[in-house]
Amino acid sequence: MSDESAGFRIDDFRADLADYLADLTRYRMPFGRYKGAAIHDLPLEYLRWFIDQRGGFPTGRLGELMAFVYHTKADGAEMIFAPLRRAGGGKQAP
Repeated sequence: MSDESAGFRIDDFRADLADYLADLTRYRMPFGRYKGAAIHDLPLEYLRWFIDQRGGFPTGRLGELMAFVYHTKADGAEMIFAPLRRAGGGKQAP
C-alpha cells in the first residue's frame, strides 16, 4: 500500500509543515509566564503544564502551534526549530 493510497500525501505534509514553521516565526506567547517568547522556544515542561493543569492548549492557531511544538519536542525532534532560532538571532529570553 502506497502512502498516497493510505490517504497520506507527502506534498500536503510538506505544505502543512511549511505553514507551521512560517507561523512559528511570527507568533509570540501572548500571556503568562513566557509572554513575548517565541512559541518554539517555550519549554517542554511549560507546554506539558497546559495539558496537565489546564486540560489542553488554547483554542485557535495559538493552541495548534503550541501542540505542534509540544509533540515535536516530546518526540525529540526539536532540531527542526534551529533554523527559526538562527533567523531570529538565537533563542529569545521571555
